[in-house]
Amino acid sequence: MVADRGNAQTGADGVEFSGVYIISVAARLLEMHPQTLRKYERVGLVQPSRTGGHLRLYSNEDLLRLRVIRRLVDELGLNLAGVRLVLDLVGPLQRLVDGAELNTETLNAAAIRATA
Repeated sequence: MVADRGNAQTGADGVEFSGVYIISVAARLLEMHPQTLRKYERVGLVQPSRTGGHLRLYSNEDLLRLRVIRRLVDELGLNLAGVRLVLDLVGPLQRLVDGAELNTETLNAAAIRATA
């Protein structure tokens, strides 16, 4: 079950994919066990959307978040409480950085208009 709902991403095998994915497809794309995805949802690290029949649908954003979680666990050795702390800190920081970039672009555009 795939529906187009976002930008294309590249899987572990280099194949591009986009949309939303049921848990078995998401698990295969991420090279993770479906039970791991369920556990991450249960502890609140990811919130996939649901169909009317209660199937989990993972978006591209969910898959990116799950890749970050896997890296924090596998490569950095964080437990799930540590992962939650990192994600809780990074989210607001990323929004600040994004906002600063927008402000910089706006200031640059205004400076170009002023000098023209």
